[in-house]
Amino acid sequence: MFYTRRASARASAVFFAVLLCAVVVASATRAQTSVSNRQAMTDPNAPDIAFTVSIPQPHTHLLEVEMSVRSAASNPASAAPHAELRMPVWTPGSYLVREYARHVQDFAARDAAGRELAWRKTDKNTWRVETNGAREWRATYRVYANEATPRTNEVNDRHAFWNNAALLMFLEGHLDAPATLRVRPPQGWQVATGLPAVSGEANAFRADNFDHLYDSPFEVGTFKTIEFDVRGVPHRLVIDGEGNYDAERLRRDMARICETQAALMGGLPFKDYTFILHLGVTGGGATEHLNSVAMTWVRFNFRPETQYANFLGLVSHEYFHAWNVKRIRPDALGPFDYSRENYTTLLWVAEGTTDYYGSLLLRRAGLTSEKDYLDALARSFQTLQNTPGRARMSVEEASFDAWIKHYRRDENYQNTQISYYDKGAILSALLDLHIRKLSNNTRSLDDVMRHLYAEFYLKNRNYTSEDFQRAAEGAAGASLEDFFRRYVRGREELDYNAALSAVGLRLDTNVPASGDASKPPVVKPFLGATLARADEIVTLTTAPASGIFRTTLAPDAVVIKYINEGTPAYNFGLNVGDQVVALDGVRVTRETFDRRIEEKRPGDTLAVTVFRGDELRTFNVKLTGRADTVYRLVPLTERTPEQLRAYQNWLGLPRATPSE
Repeated sequence: MFYTRRASARASAVFFAVLLCAVVVASATRAQTSVSNRQAMTDPNAPDIAFTVSIPQPHTHLLEVEMSVRSAASNPASAAPHAELRMPVWTPGSYLVREYARHVQDFAARDAAGRELAWRKTDKNTWRVETNGAREWRATYRVYANEATPRTNEVNDRHAFWNNAALLMFLEGHLDAPATLRVRPPQGWQVATGLPAVSGEANAFRADNFDHLYDSPFEVGTFKTIEFDVRGVPHRLVIDGEGNYDAERLRRDMARICETQAALMGGLPFKDYTFILHLGVTGGGATEHLNSVAMTWVRFNFRPETQYANFLGLVSHEYFHAWNVKRIRPDALGPFDYSRENYTTLLWVAEGTTDYYGSLLLRRAGLTSEKDYLDALARSFQTLQNTPGRARMSVEEASFDAWIKHYRRDENYQNTQISYYDKGAILSALLDLHIRKLSNNTRSLDDVMRHLYAEFYLKNRNYTSEDFQRAAEGAAGASLEDFFRRYVRGREELDYNAALSAVGLRLDTNVPASGDASKPPVVKPFLGATLARADEIVTLTTAPASGIFRTTLAPDAVVIKYINEGTPAYNFGLNVGDQVVALDGVRVTRETFDRRIEEKRPGDTLAVTVFRGDELRTFNVKLTGRADTVYRLVPLTERTPEQLRAYQNWLGLPRATPSE
């Protein structure tokens, strides 16, 4: 592709200025639209589908579902002799086949007169009902719900939470049909969801189609609610559980996050928004939805400030999904096939770019400091550079293989793979800075996101990898083929400083971890094995799948959790899952292990005694040395006024000079 730089830059500047105006107007007129481009208008021949979800005995962890189907009055002949009901195998936003049908029990079907209808399962998630041409019939079943994650269902004597994709079946061939959902909660329990309510009927809700239905989780219980408005649009935070949060501070800071993102994207694309937050002893994840999000957080992790900042980062990430993924949709992500994997190479944009903006917009909102943001970005660079898998997997490959790799990590993950979240966020940062540099700081990745919103979502289209690259090139006013070939489709080492120079920064990889820049970094003996206590490892979701970590170990046993290839531990035969019992013939604990290693010198040989299964083994490992350093982003010695302005614009700073 050929560009004339100056002419292209002027033309692009005009185009993107007009585009921003268009986004503002269109956002105001197209709020609360359906999640996918299934049939927008109600099909007169679509059946009338209604669900009733009851929770008669919450302590049993069972949700009771009644699904009623009535053929369209305008087309009585549409009643078929049989019908197929299917349970989704996954939920959008979490790219793993979870086999929700495994929790279904007590299935039955009856006609309008109550007569039983014959049925049989035809595959793992399909029930074939012999309706005998009945115009009205219903199916009933129960779902066991005792898995507390944002992607599954949980019912107990305190609350109920469910994802409709993990609970409600669909009628084959009618995913575009509207549906009504009624909830029968226990006495005194409230109901919260992003679905619009049916006027005049308590706890009844209406979905435009099944994509809309499946994109609207429910929280039912005695939750607390924090409310705030953003640009006249009502928002609410629904909290299940107790914690050490400050309600007024959450209200203020979350409103600031939402306002900052609305300003970036030119308005809000919904009529209301619901944050569902579950507080417990574990947590730290979320799943985005059309006009809501389900989040989990450790109840006492709103303090200290570093933990609170992490929570705000989760909120910011998930809220930005309201644009990126829920409306700016990659090629395969809507309309969805709920019965199988939906492959795309664009999860690095869907999740990685969202992660980049989740952090960056906290900085622009003034909720994290300039230094903290830059330090966190530098740490992400260091983490990637310490991941051997970066040479074996591109972000497009990581995106495509998410279904079999990202959610099923084993002990060798870091040696063969990278995260499309982590590297995707880094690539988004570098691409943003690269666009700023090529366009003389007149455009950025912000313009790319607004372009995708206006040209794809507002025109009811999904975008492809080629579309994303073209949008980035349009903003840059230059070809970006080299960037995408080397770093997105390829696995080449990233040129951090080439991008950072746009904002007058460079990456220093030799900063002493002590923080004392006047002294050289300390070279420490290096084994290369990451250890943990057994009770820390067996709680990991990835560990049990590997079959390596034995739950019969004592809780305080020292177990090797990861080994990076090329390290002494890797080269001299230690394995993940080995229980380390002694160094040089002397027993060690998790607390004493690191101290014993630090007593050695690079080049020393260390006798590592382990239990491998039931066998006692000793390995003589020759230690290497590694400088104890951290990565930092530091200002260039001489920075131009253009670089300073670009820096200010990038981070949303009120002044033109970066902190030293």
